[in-house]
Amino acid sequence: MTESQAAALDDLLSRWHAWQQGAKASRGFAPKSLVCGDYRTSRQYDDGNGALDSDLDAFQSRQVDHEVRQMQEPHRTAIYVQARNLSTGFAVWFSPRLPQERAEREALVAVARQIICVRLLASGVIS
Repeated sequence: MTESQAAALDDLLSRWHAWQQGAKASRGFAPKSLVCGDYRTSRQYDDGNGALDSDLDAFQSRQVDHEVRQMQEPHRTAIYVQARNLSTGFAVWFSPRLPQERAEREALVAVARQIICVRLLASGVIS
């Protein structure tokens, strides 16, 4: 895994964790009117408001979610914990399913990151 792929993977995992939690990054104005209930603006000219970027982020997050769910344990758990740590910005989250020994855990996370990187490269999410 190259440095740029590692950085892209960190970014994807962080955004994927936020997407799973239902958090949305604010881009432009809300697509729904508070006054008129369910009225939605036309998306025809909404690319300047971030609609295309939001669609791309959601597509990438769905793809990451699919690839992570296909992984075997304990690699899947390692990716979940890694994503949570990246999303919060602190390396304090852990799982009792992972090895307690720090060196073993770091080796497992490295293998899990390599596996997910290969899967995301194959699916075209990371280049």
